[in-house]
Amino acid sequence: MKADLADLNAFLAVAQARGFRDAARACGASASTLSDAVRRLETRLGVRLLHRTTRSVVPTEAGTRLIERLAPALGEVEAALDVVNLFRDRPAGTLRLNVPVSAARLVLPSILPGFLAAYPDIQVEIVAEDGFVDMVASGCDAGIRYDERLEQDMIAVPIGPRIQRFATAAAPGYLDVRGRPSHPRELLDHACLRGRFTSGALTSPWEFERNGEVVRIEPQGPLIASVSGAIDLLVDVAVAGGGIIYLFEDWLAPALKGGALEPVLPDWWQSFPGPFLYYSGRRLVPPPLRAFLEFIRTRNPGIDPAQHGNTSQPSPTKGQ
Repeated sequence: MKADLADLNAFLAVAQARGFRDAARACGASASTLSDAVRRLETRLGVRLLHRTTRSVVPTEAGTRLIERLAPALGEVEAALDVVNLFRDRPAGTLRLNVPVSAARLVLPSILPGFLAAYPDIQVEIVAEDGFVDMVASGCDAGIRYDERLEQDMIAVPIGPRIQRFATAAAPGYLDVRGRPSHPRELLDHACLRGRFTSGALTSPWEFERNGEVVRIEPQGPLIASVSGAIDLLVDVAVAGGGIIYLFEDWLAPALKGGALEPVLPDWWQSFPGPFLYYSGRRLVPPPLRAFLEFIRTRNPGIDPAQHGNTSQPSPTKGQ
């Protein structure tokens, strides 16, 4: 029984987007074209692959099983076709990266503009989310994660700042009224603004360190927001005097520099290793990814693009 490759791609796009319209926007095709392709595939296979409602599209059990095998297989097909790029003067194709929201905000903006200018025939697709997914199964060429989040059997290459810090901050007006904490445990008496991952877990505990002393607290507060899309809301509420925020120092830097936020317990801010770009060592490295690795190496001469490693070390939950 044969299935058209285009129909398989259409099914995978709809399943991953959880809808025909979103998949159509991502693929540059019409929703009706994708619907026809999925219907043809289901007819050929003799089994329903997607549950369709007016609000959502969800894979059936058969569809889920197909996705598990199909996504890596189609990735291998695309990688095989990319071999042709080796005979071009310039690499071409699509580079798909699965990254945490923090990397999309703090790491990639300093890298992508130069890379896109250097390789105009490469299209980069960024999937930013706060869930830790199987990068290969999701159809991505590489991902960005922090050391303790790296998958096994992956090649890891340092990318972005090698040392980062978590910072706590609040609006000066809030601190004038509620007081300025002198120890992390005093944060338990303050309004703390927290985030929640897609998994449902909160971005806690908050962790601090000074002179070898490590303090972890479970803060409480009036606002919890999704880290996948509402981190800027937390920052805005902090600036407006709503409470104390705990976030990447680089993310808070503009507000700290402008005085909209005041550092809280800066002597206790904990540092941690920066992120890594990781990719499978078992697959042929497609030319777009190879070009990206070379671009990173030229920006950081001390980095070996073939560096292996999963040097996990205990560090605070950075999430996204």
